[in-house]
Amino acid sequence: MTETPEIHGTTAPGFEPVRDAFAANWQTGDEIGAAFCLMIDGETVIDLWGGWADRKKSRPWAEDTIVPVFSTGKAVTAMAMAKLVSDDLIDYDAPVADYWPEFAHAGKDKVTVAEALSHQAGLAGIPEPMEAVDWFDRDLIEDRLAAMHPLWSRGQGSGYHPITFGFLADAIARRTSGKTIGGMLRSDIAGPRGIDFRIGTPESEHDRTAEHVLPPRPPFLGKTNDAKAAAFLKPWSTPGRKGASEWRMAEFPAANGHGNARAIAELLSPFARAGKLRDTQLIAPEVIDQAMRERVSGPDRVLPFDLSIGAGVMINRGSGHYGPEPKAVGHYGFGGSCGFADPVRGISGSYVMNRQMDVLVGDPRAIALIDAAYGCL
Repeated sequence: MTETPEIHGTTAPGFEPVRDAFAANWQTGDEIGAAFCLMIDGETVIDLWGGWADRKKSRPWAEDTIVPVFSTGKAVTAMAMAKLVSDDLIDYDAPVADYWPEFAHAGKDKVTVAEALSHQAGLAGIPEPMEAVDWFDRDLIEDRLAAMHPLWSRGQGSGYHPITFGFLADAIARRTSGKTIGGMLRSDIAGPRGIDFRIGTPESEHDRTAEHVLPPRPPFLGKTNDAKAAAFLKPWSTPGRKGASEWRMAEFPAANGHGNARAIAELLSPFARAGKLRDTQLIAPEVIDQAMRERVSGPDRVLPFDLSIGAGVMINRGSGHYGPEPKAVGHYGFGGSCGFADPVRGISGSYVMNRQMDVLVGDPRAIALIDAAYGCL
């Protein structure tokens, strides 16, 4: 049995079983430091944190500890893209090439924004040899994606885009708003409200960032194919060779958002509250509906699952990954973090941690907390 650390934070009356479930995650030995937050109709009912921010257990996980959440940030990026739609800067059903003309190359002229955000563009990774450090050159990567022949034909289903999703979203955002996804968060969404989430995390915030511990083994990806190899298995499939500090400061909207559970729960609350963030109608209700509408479903070409995907968010259906509500949406990140929103009950929440496990979606630690929370309703 592993020592359970002191659990900090608050639970509203009736939600005490969630604190118990949170503490129980340490008994498996699969936890170092973690946080969990749940909001109902924009009000925080659970805000818990505990453990340690480093593998040596020398630095306590504090109220303001942040951590990289990897692909959980895709749901935040999806929310930012929904704001661009709501602001009439882009249309989900318009071709990407309307905003990024070079993207029309190699038969991609009809690929829509919604298709790009739902992993249908056929650009799951870059198959041609390159250096892992090339990902830090945004213009170079955008040029390669614009010129690239899709790895499968339009209309032939999804293939998860682990890194390129963020470059596609960012290219559209920058060409229509003049701002990167990270810039939108800083100037328009998170920054003015003091919400502690960043894509592009300045060095001033690195000392309070938790150290993530890699999983004991690589996650199971199933049978290899060209799309899966480009997405995950090439030596250049993920950004590298720059060091942790440079990686944190770079803007990879698909993969390197840094924040805490409190911030992610709040940033996903528009999906639970018909577009409202705090007291502001950030996104039109009809646009939130469009964002959460299923764009593709079935066996994914990259991940070994049947998926249901909206415009940048995964749809729960019967998976139970985001609680019992089939209409709930969200995203998991490499190692176990997640953010989710339930539009039926007005719930949004997030689990973040620094010990990563080899589970691609539905980390048991997150599910235990989500299920305990729903059990209290």
